[in-house]
Amino acid sequence: MQTRELAARFEAYGDWRRRLSSRVSMLHRWLEEQDLADAQVDQKVQGLLARLHEDRLVVAFVAEFSRGKSELINAIFFADFGQRLLPSSAGRTTMCPTELLHDASRPPSIRLLPIETRLKDATVGEYRNYPDEWLTLPLDLASAERMADALARVSQVKRVPLALARRYGLADESGDVLEALSEPGDGSVDIPAWRHAIINFPHPLLQQGLVILDTPGLNAIGTEPELTLSLLPQAHAVLFILAADAGVSRTDLEVWKRHLAGEDEAARDSRVVILNKIDGLWDELRRSDEIEREIERQCRMTAAMLGVPDAQVFPVSAQKGLLAKVQGDDALLARSRLPQLEAALSGRLIPAKRRIVGTALQADVRSLADGVLALLQARAAGIDEQLAEMRALRGKNQDVVEHMLERAREEKALFERGMSRYTALRNVFTAQTSALFGHIGLEALRANAARTRKAIEASPFTRGVRQAMNEFFAAIRKDFADASRQATETHDMMRAMYARFAQEHALAPFVPPPFSVLKYGKEIDRLERAYNEHFNTLWNMVSKAKFALMRRFFETVASRAKHVYDVANRDADAWLRALMGPLETQVREHHLQLKRRLESIKRIHRASDELEERIAELEAAREALDRQIGSLEREVEAIAQIAEAPDGMPEAANAA
Repeated sequence: MQTRELAARFEAYGDWRRRLSSRVSMLHRWLEEQDLADAQVDQKVQGLLARLHEDRLVVAFVAEFSRGKSELINAIFFADFGQRLLPSSAGRTTMCPTELLHDASRPPSIRLLPIETRLKDATVGEYRNYPDEWLTLPLDLASAERMADALARVSQVKRVPLALARRYGLADESGDVLEALSEPGDGSVDIPAWRHAIINFPHPLLQQGLVILDTPGLNAIGTEPELTLSLLPQAHAVLFILAADAGVSRTDLEVWKRHLAGEDEAARDSRVVILNKIDGLWDELRRSDEIEREIERQCRMTAAMLGVPDAQVFPVSAQKGLLAKVQGDDALLARSRLPQLEAALSGRLIPAKRRIVGTALQADVRSLADGVLALLQARAAGIDEQLAEMRALRGKNQDVVEHMLERAREEKALFERGMSRYTALRNVFTAQTSALFGHIGLEALRANAARTRKAIEASPFTRGVRQAMNEFFAAIRKDFADASRQATETHDMMRAMYARFAQEHALAPFVPPPFSVLKYGKEIDRLERAYNEHFNTLWNMVSKAKFALMRRFFETVASRAKHVYDVANRDADAWLRALMGPLETQVREHHLQLKRRLESIKRIHRASDELEERIAELEAAREALDRQIGSLEREVEAIAQIAEAPDGMPEAANAA
């Protein structure tokens, strides 16, 4: 079955990550054994291993309610459980965004964030760090009935006055919006009891790093900023579920264009459109070929309306597919067309994620290896220079040896005088580093956010809020523009210093890498577009709900902006280390080589019969360096072979 293939691919992907981790650890052990590891190398390796260990594959399911999202999740991922893991019945079942994942540090459980937290200016992401804010219920894996009862909590609603629903941002003046379910005449509405749910379940696919995001309906995308600005954009694949009999509704099309269509080819390729419930078109009074033509027609119309290739639209019956898997009915499973969807997911999604992870890992490993290689090459150059001098001394008289000794002393003195410039450079570099972090530090963002928050609260009109938000994003762009100019100035200074040191002291040439703020600017642009797209929708609501949602969206935008600043700070710190690190290494190595050279000549000056012995020592050291360089390249190549090996290739297993 395709489900087994999907599970097998996930298992293979997890095994591939484990083999990469093992190989990176082997590289680290080799560096330690060769005395080539330092604090910076240790930090880089730990970062690589942490990213591989924490790697996740996020698949989001998006649809209007009653399209069969939960049933499709059950059918694709959890049919082997023998029953529905997620509640699935007529009407609305998933009432809040729900994540299914596996966290080995926690027992099986469902964590629920109360809807009341919407009254506070904090995002779901921030609440993840405060377990006491969540209701945590254990999952009894030995009892399917008790587990189903616990998971049914995601369907819970609560009756609240209409005014309170407005404060939550879940109802407009009439009560007819978004996540509110109005009961005419009694002045109250039913709303979701929970804002967010996290199900920690030790399913084999989830243990391999799969994360499933089940959204509660299209309206929730507009009311929960976390979905719009964070969870959906970070998903590696989004499955957009429609009803086969209804096709693309006006609401479906609006949400597709606003949230899911994607701005680039990679984003569009990660979108999969599902025409669910094709069993509703099965008609005993129609021939099977007529039914097939009707299904194909619906697929073509759907693809045309959404602007996607026909191959990205999959007609399925999730309910019949789940039933067929539970009962072992291969004929019904084939008719449900679920295997074609599973084949597409396993054949496209996992290999694409594998390519992304493998490419990024190889780049980081190559960068680490280049730093070590530069160190080894500097040592080799120093030995080559000493060997040339030693060999030139063969048959020379004592005057020549004394001349070489004097020359070595002069070079050492010249280098030590040059160290004063190096010290001055370090001082300037430290000042420029402080200036760079001053532009993209969190203090600047906090001040900007505080100003904007006050301006929004003081502006009851559209123009004032728009101006405040425009100034908020303009201040962020100025921060990164200033950071870019500062980074360019620092880069130019270091490039000139590298060239000067290389020329004066015959050091290995090195061109320091530049620092680009492009990716941070693109993320800020995306945040601003998302905010502006929702602005008009939010502003059409009545005042109380309007300002509650406006504040919530701003807090989420500010939280995402903080994430961008955090990433920029980490990247800048790594860049600055990469900028200064090679020069520090070269200076340290050059000083060590000069010292060794001077000591070597002194020894020969004292006893000329030690010349051949010293030459033999240097030749042995040079050969050892060549072996180290060769071993380093083999270690890097072994990682590349695993990273680039296709799924199931035997050489991938052997490389580990």
